[in-house]
Amino acid sequence: MAGPKSKISSLPVDAPARRRLPILLRHAWFSLNQAFRRRIAHTGVTPDQFTTLRTLEEHGARPPTQSQLTRLLASDPNTIASLVERMAATGWLARTPHEKDRRAWRISLLPEGRRKYLEVRQIAVALQTELLAGWPARRREAFLENLQSLADRCRVIEEAPKKPPRKK
Repeated sequence: MAGPKSKISSLPVDAPARRRLPILLRHAWFSLNQAFRRRIAHTGVTPDQFTTLRTLEEHGARPPTQSQLTRLLASDPNTIASLVERMAATGWLARTPHEKDRRAWRISLLPEGRRKYLEVRQIAVALQTELLAGWPARRREAFLENLQSLADRCRVIEEAPKKPPRKK
């Protein structure tokens, strides 16, 4: 006898009765971003700014170029250029000319940016802990590993050469 799960799994992937990946990811991301935005509003840092500060902090001693930062943040060049300009104006990061490529800029974290990162990091860690607290540790890790695999697979598909549509 087929149960409800087998009935649903036999439906087309885009059937309204099925859970659909794009909308689930969108709802999760939007809700997470809004919760984080509310919790850090008093710090003067936005979620995008925090992600930038964290990425620069974690990148190590060799600051990334603005182009590398764009890829690391999965964003677009115009958004990152504007974000970097605003954050440089606050004194959180610095743009310095690349040592070899005159067109490129290295983006580095300044002491005030690191201080802001450390302040907001505590809030980010608390939110992530709260979100994942309902699952046992093994399930949390499996979820994060699967999410990473999904992100990697999306990147591979996005970067793959475009195939022309098949002729019928």
